[in-house]
Amino acid sequence: MVRIMFSLDTITSLAKRRGFVFQSSEIYGGLNGCWDYGPLGVELLANIKNAWWKEMTFRDNIEGLDAAILMHPRTWDASGHTSQFSDPMIDNKTSKSRYRADNLIEDFIEKMRKKNKTELANEIETALNQAKEPNDFYDIIIKYQIPDPVSGTTDWTPVRNFNLMFKTFIGPVEDDSAIVYLRPETAQGIFVNFKNVLDTARQKIPFGIAQIGKAFRNEINTKNFLFRTREFEQMEMQFFVKPGSEKEWFDYWKEQRWNWYNRLGMKQEKLRWKVHEKLAHYANYAVDIEFEFPFGFGEIEGIHSRTDFDLRNHQEFSGKKMEYVDSVNNERYIPYVIETSGGVSRSFMAFLCNAYDEEEVASDNGKSEKRTVLRFANVLAPIKAAILPLVNKDGMPEIAETIYRDLQKSFKVQYDTSGAIGRRYRRQDEIGTPFCITIDGQTLEDNTVTVRERDSMQQIRINADNLKNYLLEKFI
Repeated sequence: MVRIMFSLDTITSLAKRRGFVFQSSEIYGGLNGCWDYGPLGVELLANIKNAWWKEMTFRDNIEGLDAAILMHPRTWDASGHTSQFSDPMIDNKTSKSRYRADNLIEDFIEKMRKKNKTELANEIETALNQAKEPNDFYDIIIKYQIPDPVSGTTDWTPVRNFNLMFKTFIGPVEDDSAIVYLRPETAQGIFVNFKNVLDTARQKIPFGIAQIGKAFRNEINTKNFLFRTREFEQMEMQFFVKPGSEKEWFDYWKEQRWNWYNRLGMKQEKLRWKVHEKLAHYANYAVDIEFEFPFGFGEIEGIHSRTDFDLRNHQEFSGKKMEYVDSVNNERYIPYVIETSGGVSRSFMAFLCNAYDEEEVASDNGKSEKRTVLRFANVLAPIKAAILPLVNKDGMPEIAETIYRDLQKSFKVQYDTSGAIGRRYRRQDEIGTPFCITIDGQTLEDNTVTVRERDSMQQIRINADNLKNYLLEKFI
């Protein structure tokens, strides 16, 4: 069995062909950085979110929340987004192309490493890690003569900050008093509801609040399919702890989140930790879990110790107390926060890339053929089983239909009668269906069916009456 390497184009082609992801507004030429999830895509997306939701909220000390996308504009003043949520932007005068200056530098560093110019790459990387102001990024680009990937020239504009928040208006009058923003992250909805959840759920520190929701960022450049988009979903949990215990909980949630990806089938060699050398203004510890996509390693989740920055700022800007009162120890304090923040879209893309495989297998005539298969963990697979009558006669379709309707009450299943049985197997392999159930002549004699397993392609016969329980055990 020979494994075959694949590119990002391979993944995007499969995603469209099989109904996982479509370009938004494609009939009008598409909208850059926005994507629609098709019939299989919404199932995979829902399964990822359900797995995360159960992992987080099926605990005694984590509550759920669904905060509004639009929030009072003072929220973003308190969080620092109004003044600080920006990226360094630069334009090339020749090609008219626009870039994030830090990404332009990072890509150049990667090119130098590939050319074995390690010393130069390290020198530029050190300078990048120290860069803070727009001029710092500009000085690096000019000093090292970093060219435009399109035109090859170094005819650059100065670097300036670009705020990433989408601005809109509430009400009929579009003036400064009506300005609101589409939230650039879901975390602030949790922070402003800290006291509401604490009081109504009767929780005690330590406890967490989990949320899945849409966020919006007006990215300078979107790239790499679903990796960087303007509209995306986040799976975030903010865990409130006593100051001084944050390192212990930070380490705990690092382990928990790493293990979650492993249990859902992520290959160990495809994951790595990235420790932040340059911390955000609110953090005292920060790491990312990165996945190796076809274009290289990229963040899929961040675990951050945010100190008491958010709650303290919201207390200051709102005038409302954000303190926790420990009646047992007679203490009052503003909790520290450990954040786990994962991107739904990025996780979707990572699980899709992780599952994708091509292999050469022997066909029925003895020759080799290519098999494309998505090796999803059973719990994530969009379609759990396919029901396949061998032929459309002799009573097989009627039995297959009965089995299909019965399983449909418990699982997302498909019924397929089109083409030879081998071709139908390959179709289901390509969308990641773990089990194919074939109704054949023997079924008419003894009520047994063939169950084919996706990864090994091995087949067993079981009684049709035991089929649902057999599958239920596989999806626990």
